Amino acid sequence: MPIEILMPALSPTMTEGNLAKWTVKEGDKIRSGQVIAEIETDKATMEVEAVDEGVIGKLLVAGGTEGVKVNQLIALLLEEGEDKKALESYKPKAAMAVSAPMPDVREQMPEKIAVGATSTLPSDIRHPTSGTRIFASPLAKRVAASEGVSLSVIQGSGPHGRIVKDDVLKAKASGGAGRGQVMRNPVEFTKQPNNNIRKVIARRLTESKQQVPHFYLTVECELDKLLDIRKDLNFEAEAAAGKDKKPAYKLSVNDFIIKAVAQGLRKIPAANASWSDEAIMLYNNVDISVAVAIEGGLITPIVKNADQKSVLAISGEMKDLAARARANKLAPEEFQGGGFSISNLGMYGVKNFAAIVNPPQGCILAVGAGEERVVVRHGKMEVRNMMDVTLSVDHRVVDGALGAEFLAAFRHYIEHPGLLLL
Repeated sequence: MPIEILMPALSPTMTEGNLAKWTVKEGDKIRSGQVIAEIETDKATMEVEAVDEGVIGKLLVAGGTEGVKVNQLIALLLEEGEDKKALESYKPKAAMAVSAPMPDVREQMPEKIAVGATSTLPSDIRHPTSGTRIFASPLAKRVAASEGVSLSVIQGSGPHGRIVKDDVLKAKASGGAGRGQVMRNPVEFTKQPNNNIRKVIARRLTESKQQVPHFYLTVECELDKLLDIRKDLNFEAEAAAGKDKKPAYKLSVNDFIIKAVAQGLRKIPAANASWSDEAIMLYNNVDISVAVAIEGGLITPIVKNADQKSVLAISGEMKDLAARARANKLAPEEFQGGGFSISNLGMYGVKNFAAIVNPPQGCILAVGAGEERVVVRHGKMEVRNMMDVTLSVDHRVVDGALGAEFLAAFRHYIEHPGLLLL
């Protein structure tokens, strides 16, 4: 009897997913533990391994199908020695939905454009960069060739943007080769389907902005001591490795920020909390979610018990988590949960911004770029490296005074980075 392969639930909250692709085809012999498909969940694309051995008898859901329900029948596996005829009389136990391949999202140009009874088909000329077809009359094409004018830089004035002879002559008169002409892409837009990651981000952030009463607190932190310590530690690692070897570590400013947040939460534990209708949940562990940009969205891998780890340990763990996040290799428990989030756009040159709270968490810290600024110290103007951070807060969980206390603790650790190395 054929073995049913069902759509797996790859996270506790998953109800459906996209069957991104099959890595096997009908007739392939597979073994237990072999990767047979890639499933796109609400957070990542994950590989699915076979549980049983046998031969792929029939793929019932096409690769690229969206919205496949959990436990839906997606394939049938023939046991070793079982004839394929067993598929003909087999009645599936699980409900099977009609599958359809993902639509091609590229907007296709029409093969013909009706411009009148005496019109001819456009010349098959392609834009050199976009690859879209350029429509020109045969006469316009001949004139352009003889006058040395490029059709790719001409805006057509004919029906449906078609280039006519007068367009070519005007381009020639403007300086040749279409100089000064505006080329409008005939395809106004293309559609890029929203993957599950983007859909979940949109839904969660919309709910957060609509349902969570946000308020924002911003402080300015001096970075000079932190930058000096970071420089010295990285220099020691490079010196120990020598010229031809990779240093054992390379600390980033973000590594110190994660540690400073963790120490701040340890000092002000009431900020490490979430809201529920029944009660405020105060977390006993300091687990920091760090936003990482990935293709098609972002994900927040978690540095667990960050208050108990050294800056060096946090640095190594964060590099590993970020690399596997971008490769869609994180396990669900590595990005689901966390009690406090950090979003750092400083590396993109953003000076300051306000992030949206990541429910059910109560706070998220938005980190801007460090830069030299003129500040007043003891009545004198001095140049210091400064960084703005903005704490977005769920007012149901954290009040203004409590948020200010946390930011004061965070700034103290940033401006006295030696405390982070103890």
